[in-house]
Amino acid sequence: RGPETTTMKEAVASPYQRLGGDAGVNRLVERFYHHMDTLPEAVRIRAMHAEDLAPMVDKLAVFLIGWMGGPENYRERFGRAVIPAAHEPFDIGADERDAWLLCMVTALAETDADEELVALLMDAFARMAEMCRTDRPPT
Repeated sequence: RGPETTTMKEAVASPYQRLGGDAGVNRLVERFYHHMDTLPEAVRIRAMHAEDLAPMVDKLAVFLIGWMGGPENYRERFGRAVIPAAHEPFDIGADERDAWLLCMVTALAETDADEELVALLMDAFARMAEMCRTDRPPT
């Protein structure tokens, strides 16, 4: 292919790029945990975390950077990501799922993400949060 052509992957910016790379994802995660720490609706999910959120801020940022199309460093730093299994010890129902999503959408509103990117990410986050529920009957 000639220098004037680009592949689809090169032509379409990833969510990672659209959010502003490492700095944008790190800002999103910092704001997410800020809201988890301060929103009254998030009290129950905040109680599921250690007092010091710094390790979780780091872990979620590294995960989201790779998940959104940036450098994939999660596995080498933390091992395989098995999100539903990591949440099994907790009582997570619709209220907890919704509180998590509230923290995330509030954090996204504080980034440079456009409406299309917010909708794309929130759709994916909603599916992910639903998978973490522990109150569903076995299928």
